[in-house]
Amino acid sequence: MNLPQQLARHLREVHFGENWTDVTIREHVSDITWQQATTKISSLNTIAALVYHINYYVKAVLRVLRDEPLNAKDANSFNHPAVDSPEAWEKLLQESWTDAEDLAQLVEQLPESKLGETFVEEKYGSYYRNIQGVIEHAHYHLGQIVLLKKLLSQPAEASVTQSVH
Repeated sequence: MNLPQQLARHLREVHFGENWTDVTIREHVSDITWQQATTKISSLNTIAALVYHINYYVKAVLRVLRDEPLNAKDANSFNHPAVDSPEAWEKLLQESWTDAEDLAQLVEQLPESKLGETFVEEKYGSYYRNIQGVIEHAHYHLGQIVLLKKLLSQPAEASVTQSVH
């Protein structure tokens, strides 16, 4: 298996399963309702916002691999459409799954030499940096989703505890 194929595998694994952490985005959001996905806990991002944010960068890299312009801006990466129904939540999830699989398919077809080339502009680094970065970014925010899900499943009085030393 060459490096592009390995990267594609890791991208699929963080989204769909069988990675070495045994924790995936699909697994952790599959039983979340749209109400839970949009529940705000303190100043933390919602699960819906995190799912959108992860996919925002997947979609940005995907566009470049489709020979489209890079038009992502960090300031817009949490500006998701309203998730105000089961259908809106499902649409967000389905778009995430489709984009992740589409990106994985394009990555695995890349010649290995492409990974060292400049990704759009020098300031963005290489193709490898951006593809690997999307994978690392997904893992990072997946950890937040797991924690938010745990907080949402706790009774209200159990969500705040004091430590006595």
